[in-house]
Amino acid sequence: MSEAAHKKTPLYDEHIRLGAKMVPFAGWLMPVQYTSIVEEHQAVRNNAGVFDISHMGQFIIEGGGGRDWLNRMLTNNVEKLSVGMGQYTFLLNERGGIIDDLIIDEQKYLLVVNAGRAGEDFGWLQNHLKVGHATGSPQDESAVADLPDRKRDACATMLVSRSEDFGAVAVQGPHTMALFHALFGEDIELPARNHIIDVPFETSNVSVARTGYTGEDGIEVFFPANGAVKFWSAVLEQGKTLGTKPCGLGARDTLRLEMCYPLNGSDLSPERNPIEAGLGFFVDVSKPDFVGRDALLKTKEFSPREKLVSFRMKEKGPPPRPHYAVFRNGERIGEVTSGTLSPSLNWGIGMAYVSSAHAKIGAEIDIEIRGQKFPATVEKKPLYRKAAS
Repeated sequence: MSEAAHKKTPLYDEHIRLGAKMVPFAGWLMPVQYTSIVEEHQAVRNNAGVFDISHMGQFIIEGGGGRDWLNRMLTNNVEKLSVGMGQYTFLLNERGGIIDDLIIDEQKYLLVVNAGRAGEDFGWLQNHLKVGHATGSPQDESAVADLPDRKRDACATMLVSRSEDFGAVAVQGPHTMALFHALFGEDIELPARNHIIDVPFETSNVSVARTGYTGEDGIEVFFPANGAVKFWSAVLEQGKTLGTKPCGLGARDTLRLEMCYPLNGSDLSPERNPIEAGLGFFVDVSKPDFVGRDALLKTKEFSPREKLVSFRMKEKGPPPRPHYAVFRNGERIGEVTSGTLSPSLNWGIGMAYVSSAHAKIGAEIDIEIRGQKFPATVEKKPLYRKAAS
């Protein structure tokens, strides 16, 4: 895909103005860094950083049958969601493989999905709606409203993509709370972890979720696309005295990897299931039916052949990278899915799928880097833990 064919977020011109290095990512042109990955990484760990996440997809499920239908499509239990609560969950194929990992918020059932999977997710969900249910764009809502009552009932569940209508940013770091109050006022209370609220901002409302992908306290804010520049500028202006910096995909990746948060397309894929990935906590097999349930039950019964582990290099040297082979006593036992030099730990770190027999914490392994094997150790997740203050 040529650069011209990639999509641009509503903040593209702001990134260019700030001197960001832009790269293709999941069909979009996104900033990988503004100054340096390490500097932006440390800004999030010590102060605050703001990321453009407008490339993420947003779907809304409406109608009386939405909850039951979503419970059959997703692994976590939607019925446990209270008003304003969010939930991490998976969309699986029939084999139990991960199509996408996503967040669902109990606010008209908002699904926030990965940019690179948005089209596939929508198509999968659309194809699995019951016959007679409606899907499509926001214009479909008015069309359904005009139907006679008996026909409108058949359209009880509607799947609507609003990805083009919204912009979004993530504010992450220990100064998030101070920045939140600077933006919205001292009398506005920050939402609880994994909850979402609507907050007045200037002449309209924005939705603020207490979520993030860095391991730091943070919020993700969703707003109409035409208000993206105004909100982005307000974050940077109000955050000046708090050490807030704009951050790119590079720091987002090193931050999430230190916390062992999986990346879809690398650590998660349609060939891997949540049990293998060590994410069974987000699968409720007590639900009588959801796509992929039977396959997951078999995995749990017979134990997975491979497991996703985190590791740390034992020597200074070149950092591990995806697809590097993993060995134990000369035998190949797996493959690296994510790897980097950790800015916080100053060691090479990564995640890899290895045979279950060698997935125990403390196991000694070797990572093959450029034809040479380097020693590493399987470590407990997360790899980075903030020092007690």
